[in-house]
Amino acid sequence: MITRKKIKELLTQRKAILLAHNYQPPEIQDIADLCGDSLELSIKASQTDAEVIVFCGVHFMAETASILSPDKTVLLPRPDAGCPMADMVTPELLKEKLSVLRPMPVVTYVNSPAAVKALSTVCCTSANAVQVVNSLEAKEVLMIPDRNLAKYTASKTDKKVHLWNGYCPIHDNLSPAEVKRARKKHPAALFMAHPECRPEVLALADVVLSTSGMIRYAQSSNHSEFIIGTEIGILHAMKKAAPTKRFHPVSTKMKCPDMKKITLEDVAQSLELMQGEVKVPEEIARLARKAVQGMIGTYNPV
Repeated sequence: MITRKKIKELLTQRKAILLAHNYQPPEIQDIADLCGDSLELSIKASQTDAEVIVFCGVHFMAETASILSPDKTVLLPRPDAGCPMADMVTPELLKEKLSVLRPMPVVTYVNSPAAVKALSTVCCTSANAVQVVNSLEAKEVLMIPDRNLAKYTASKTDKKVHLWNGYCPIHDNLSPAEVKRARKKHPAALFMAHPECRPEVLALADVVLSTSGMIRYAQSSNHSEFIIGTEIGILHAMKKAAPTKRFHPVSTKMKCPDMKKITLEDVAQSLELMQGEVKVPEEIARLARKAVQGMIGTYNPV
C-alpha cells in the first residue's frame, strides 16, 4: 500500500511539486502541494524552483504546465486522463472553420489541446473569458471550444461571439429540473454554477463562477449553505476551505471519470519511474505560450 510518507519522500528526491485540480479525489487533494484550477496551478508551479511537476488532472492541464515551464519535466500520472471537451476541437477543424469566417480573433478556452492554443489569438479561462473578449478591439470573435462558456460571455459583452459546438458532458448534462429539485430540497442554500453549464441552468444561478472562484466566494460570503453546480470533487476543497458551512451537490451524477482516474499508486509509480511525461514541442509551445501569456494580465481565479 502506498503511503503519503512514501510519496512525500519521492517528491523530495525528484525535486518535484505535486499539483491537484479541484476535481481530483480527496486523497489526491490532501497530499498535493498546491490545489486549484488548471491555469492557476500551472502559473504557480512555473514560479517555483521545482525541477519536476506532477500534475494530477487531465492531459490539457499537463500541456499547459509544459508550455509555461518548458525547462521543467511535467508528469501526468495517468496519460489516459483526457478531456472530452478538449477533444472536440483540433487544429484541422479550427483551420477549416477559419477559412469560412471573416478575419477575427480566436479566443480559446484553456480546456483545449496545445496545438489549438498555438493557432489562437489569446486564451481564456472560465474566470476571465468576459474580460479577455472585452479587451480585444475586434467587434467579432470566435470562441472555442465550449459553446456554453461562449454563450455566457456573449451575454456579458456587446461583441458578436461566434460559437464552436463543443461542451463539457458533465456540465452540459445538468438540467434546470435538477437545479429546481435541489433548490426545493435546500431552500436556504445559494446556488453557484460554473459557466460550462447551459444558459438555462445559469439563469437559475445566484452566482456564476470558476472552481477557485466558488471556493473563495464560499469563504467570504455571509451565506452558510450552498448548492454547487460543478463537478463533485470540488466539495472536498470547499469543506476544507470553509468547514463551518454546508455544501450540497446540485446532482451526484456530476462526476468526471477522467478526473477520478489518478490514484496514489499512480502518483508514486510516476515519480519512481519518471513516467507519463508530457512535453509540448517547442514550435507549438512557443505560439501557445504567447496565447496563454496574452491573457494572464486579465486572469484572476475569482
